Amino acid sequence: MLELWSEPQDLPDRNLLWGSSRETNAPPKGEVFTVLALDKTGYSRGYDVKGPDGREWDVKVGKEVQSEIVLSRILWALGYHQPETYYVTDWQLTGSWESEGEPARFRLQSDHESEGEWAWLENPFAGTRPLQGLVAINLLLNNFDLKTSNNRIYRLGDPKAEPKRRYVVQDLGASLGKPRTFPPYFRGTRNDIDDYEDLDLISKVSGSKVQLDYRGHGTILERLSPVDLIWACELVNRLSDAQLDDAFKAADYAPEIRQRYIAKLRNKIREGLALRAAQDARLGEARE
Repeated sequence: MLELWSEPQDLPDRNLLWGSSRETNAPPKGEVFTVLALDKTGYSRGYDVKGPDGREWDVKVGKEVQSEIVLSRILWALGYHQPETYYVTDWQLTGSWESEGEPARFRLQSDHESEGEWAWLENPFAGTRPLQGLVAINLLLNNFDLKTSNNRIYRLGDPKAEPKRRYVVQDLGASLGKPRTFPPYFRGTRNDIDDYEDLDLISKVSGSKVQLDYRGHGTILERLSPVDLIWACELVNRLSDAQLDDAFKAADYAPEIRQRYIAKLRNKIREGLALRAAQDARLGEARE
């Protein structure tokens, strides 16, 4: 069974403070972990660790920690599969290592097997509204790291039975700032409210064509239609401000920063929803 998205029937009641995670599963403060490997790849530092209870975790520290927690909570609420992730402080490692106790993203690894990566343009869901909507939702949150290496197939279930294979986007931290642009060369920022506020969703609408206020990822963005953007904005708009506030609270954002992010996201959603009115107007003119 292959899964990317399921309609969130209980969306208004979903708890974004914990998302796909559970408070009782969170690593306790002061827990001492054994380092299995040092992660030297990608933008952020990190470790693969094992806790006293035998559970294994991928630990990330640095600039991307908060933004990844927020995006994971939001994507889960909207019906996309996400791993258990926790914002953890006051943690320890056996031996001598850097970064102990820093705010970190702990992602549970031992509850599934990985069956490799999946590509945005070549997968079983290519061309479907949920996949196109997933791209659009990432754009709403200014995630500029839409690359294959961040996409995983999670295998769950009894190995002897037909397993579930969930198509998951992880490592979501290159977001909530400003995407990189070419040209002029701009590397992109993460977790920066000033930069997030500086970018709209749409820069230009010409007839049925929409130019996004976003650059990069070529064909992935070229395949997005106004209908895809409308679908994504309608879905995200079903989340209340209180739910969005919980998503940012889960990553320990200050109240004033949470409110600024939510206000800007609402503005971007309104831009997308306005495409519906423009589309209906064009249809009305065509009938006349």
